[in-house]
Amino acid sequence: MPAPLMMALATLLFALMGVCVKFASAHYPTGEIVFYRGVVGALTMAVLMCHAGTSLRTPVPGMHLWRSACGVTSLSLWFYAIGGLPLATAMTLNYMSSVWMALFLIGAALRMGAERVDRRLIATVVIGFVGVALILRPTIERDQLVHGLVGLVSGMLAAMAYLQVSALGRIGEPETRVVFYFSIGSMAAGLAITLPFTGLSTDHSLGGGALLLAVGVFATAAQLLMTQAYTRGRALVNASLQYLGIAYSFLFGVLLFDDPVTPIALAGIAMVIAAGLTATRLRVAVASQETARTSADSRRQ
Repeated sequence: MPAPLMMALATLLFALMGVCVKFASAHYPTGEIVFYRGVVGALTMAVLMCHAGTSLRTPVPGMHLWRSACGVTSLSLWFYAIGGLPLATAMTLNYMSSVWMALFLIGAALRMGAERVDRRLIATVVIGFVGVALILRPTIERDQLVHGLVGLVSGMLAAMAYLQVSALGRIGEPETRVVFYFSIGSMAAGLAITLPFTGLSTDHSLGGGALLLAVGVFATAAQLLMTQAYTRGRALVNASLQYLGIAYSFLFGVLLFDDPVTPIALAGIAMVIAAGLTATRLRVAVASQETARTSADSRRQ
């Protein structure tokens, strides 16, 4: 399957996961949804690792712990936001991760004593956060504002998790092992959030159980497809197609949940998408420049 098609399918599956999370939120607390998402992911990855002969032993447990901490917290906050916001809004706030990465690049440049920071990066961050302000405009309900701020933080933590995944990939950690330990972290966090308060549900309806299973299946399949797409395809093409997830979520939200359609919110979503795409392009350009500079230095030596 071509990489662009895999990416388009992955974004559709993530949007379907969001639909199932929103439906499941009416029956289960966030922690329990996170737990069962982790169960499905861990079992799937264990089977794939066993088939491929991949060991569970890792030389970098600390890196996996940090990746799981960021990723699982981001996932939990995102699921909470999905339960209380229009689906497209929750998706958009999580996709702010690219804009957060641009902000991280600016911070890193300032820490290293750079006299000038790329103005395009600054403009990208400003546009992204203006878009968020339009999405979470003052007329939004107070309880939704809390969900919105939680969704925004989930995007920041997702950016940190993506950076850690990239670091794990550079040292040769198999993706299945990374996803496996992330899924184990999801199980642990889900239990930690749920057990002290309500405990895991013991009386599942057929519909509720199917929703929990669907969340895990859609999320795991989407994660695998997205990983393969980034492995085989071009980063900029994949990043552009990734924002199809917002379009899918918008359609599902309108059709299934009667989510409101307002010009201001649509303008905000468009600004976040534009900022995310621009941030990705600039980030790839910076990485290419650093690679070229490293290669030049090696040849001089």
